[in-house]
Amino acid sequence: MNNIVLIGMPSCGKSTVGVLLAKRLGFQFIDTDLLLQQKTGKLLHQTIAEKGLDAFLALENDLCAGLEATNTVIATGGSVVYGKQAMQHLQEIAHIVYLKISYRTLVARLGDYVNRGVVLRDGMTLHDLYLERTALYEQYATVTVDEAACAGGLGQTLEKTLTLCQNLLA
Repeated sequence: MNNIVLIGMPSCGKSTVGVLLAKRLGFQFIDTDLLLQQKTGKLLHQTIAEKGLDAFLALENDLCAGLEATNTVIATGGSVVYGKQAMQHLQEIAHIVYLKISYRTLVARLGDYVNRGVVLRDGMTLHDLYLERTALYEQYATVTVDEAACAGGLGQTLEKTLTLCQNLLA
């Protein structure tokens, strides 16, 4: 396997760390949220509003299940873990790295989560979503980078992720 997939809650740094990680590894970079927006011609929250949550998740699942990549860092949408075919495919082509953040950090970073396209079912709170997804992220992860242990912020998160990825790719 010569790809890295980043999973985690929205605002955990998948795209930011992903771009920097790809540069450091000499890899390509793909952001599946951007691919989905290009495919639909709409922002994520617009697609969810117009097509509904289940249709959005199906689109995301199909897109990620069909990804072909070599020497690539792939930043996924936070809801990718709901797609069984997507996750099975990603596990076959890549090492899965979970960028873990605390609930408190999620709330501090996220801001207006509705307009970010965060997938919440009716009656679900952000905390419910956090608990549900963290279990799935842990299930699928090859390795976990706990950002709480990275007191140096983004730089330290990147360095820890880079070291883990270099070991996985060796």
